[in-house]
Amino acid sequence: MSTGTAPKKFILFDHDGVLVDTEPWYFEAGRRALAEIGLPLDREQYLRDIADGMTTWAQARAAGVDERVIAGLRDKRDRYYRDYLRTESIEIAGVPEVLAALSSHVRMAIVTTAKRADFDLIHQKRQLTRFMDFVLVREDYDRAKPHAEPYLTALERFDAARGEALVVEDSARGLRSAVAAGIDCAVVHNDFTAAQDFSLATHRIENPAELQRIVSAR
Repeated sequence: MSTGTAPKKFILFDHDGVLVDTEPWYFEAGRRALAEIGLPLDREQYLRDIADGMTTWAQARAAGVDERVIAGLRDKRDRYYRDYLRTESIEIAGVPEVLAALSSHVRMAIVTTAKRADFDLIHQKRQLTRFMDFVLVREDYDRAKPHAEPYLTALERFDAARGEALVVEDSARGLRSAVAAGIDCAVVHNDFTAAQDFSLATHRIENPAELQRIVSAR
């Protein structure tokens, strides 16, 4: 349910899949790690697990894989993922231009489940964070999406009311976090998560450029 029709003063951006196209590579890194023990990572089940707040390793645990083995696989997944971040194209067309345009009349922040090390690697040579008042990464809050805490933490940092803010997400997990926090959410199309349930979204958009219309609507 929408929190109101007044113009939005604050935009809270998810990161992966919204500002950079990293989600397929995170999945691929996990798939590659699990393949080393002969366990396939089913993509559709992975997406369902992630939407419910679980991790890459849910399928491994269901198959009885020992936690010590999972810990080793997690280290490998993280190395593979960071290799992909260094070598693969993860740009989303138009994002820098949209952020530049929005920055003249709204304040913005990033609220992500990415780890600080991954986030910093992604933005070593990019200029997206210069438009942001702050960034919240996974280490900055206790309970991850789909819990409300990440977005409530951002509202507190801005000293903003729920109705003044708009969340921008691409996943069901992130949408559920925004809804739990009582904040309107625009879901931007992402091929990787397109089949997830976005029925509770306030807006559905095809690309970030449509945000300019939403935040100025009265």
